[in-house]
Amino acid sequence: MQNKLSIYMLASAVLLLFLAVLSLYMGVYVFEKYSVAEVLKGLITNDSTLSESDRFVMMGLRLPRISMAILIGSALAVSGTCLQGMFKNPLATPDLIGITSGASLFAALAIVLGASIKPYIPEVFHFSLLSFMAFLGALFTMVTVYRISTSNGKTNVVIMLLSGVAITALGFAVTGFLIYISKEEQLRDLTFWNLGSLGGATWTKNAILAVIVVVSYAFLINKGKALNAMMLGERDAQHLGIPVERIKKQIVLFTALMVGTSVAFAGTIGFVGLIVPYILRLIFKSNYHIILPMSAILGSVLLLAADTVSRTIAAPSEVPIGILTAFMGAPIFIAILVKNRKSMQ
Repeated sequence: MQNKLSIYMLASAVLLLFLAVLSLYMGVYVFEKYSVAEVLKGLITNDSTLSESDRFVMMGLRLPRISMAILIGSALAVSGTCLQGMFKNPLATPDLIGITSGASLFAALAIVLGASIKPYIPEVFHFSLLSFMAFLGALFTMVTVYRISTSNGKTNVVIMLLSGVAITALGFAVTGFLIYISKEEQLRDLTFWNLGSLGGATWTKNAILAVIVVVSYAFLINKGKALNAMMLGERDAQHLGIPVERIKKQIVLFTALMVGTSVAFAGTIGFVGLIVPYILRLIFKSNYHIILPMSAILGSVLLLAADTVSRTIAAPSEVPIGILTAFMGAPIFIAILVKNRKSMQ
């Protein structure tokens, strides 16, 4: 089993590397004198003949954007996989149960009301207010949905989905009001969050994302066997020596952290946590020992592919990446509903 997992991981990593290299070559900008490979070589060797525009496009635009797509795609896919294992249902994803909406709502509050909020919070949070608020929104929504839909260790799927619908509707209403009272610059920022984009990628944001993803994965990525046991029922998992409550708390905390930070930096990007586990489940059934680590790589592949298409399909304009992922995810969501409609009654 471990050897097969290693082979699958290696093949997925090669696919991701190939896609990342391909994405470097995709774009409206044409390098002045060199190919992409020569520009990369020049950056590594600090070639002084490279123009400033070539350096900026490669180091300031393409590489940071590719890195952010890899990090956020991985984070959203792993979050969705962990939530599905915890709730024991393929519909439990950050966007469908309202976590993404909650993070977006709190981010919108920070954008429009940030100047009024800052005097009442410690100065250390001023520069990271948006990220902090998005995390709080994701965490609050996650805890609320879990408590509403879970009773005696069992999760009611219908209540879980209805809770997500209600939170999403509330977030839409409050965000609409914020749009109504916002200024022109705030309105542009709100539009960015609602549609989702990786256009604001920077190395600083990627460094923060990388730290959060690495810390979160240290607690979550090895939980495949525990999630397999929890699929049998929480009592049976406890009898097998699985610390169920501790694992659930870790999933709630780190899922909220990853989703909140992703929303803060890239806006609302839905369905990644639904599409990737669904595809992997078709191949590997419900074996989270394989699905969980594989989702970390295939989530990156999916979002990087979607971002590459989003910035090239209508060049020089850019199609918001949230629109593309919604186009891909909605049919899969309907397929899951049709397949599981009897068990949800």
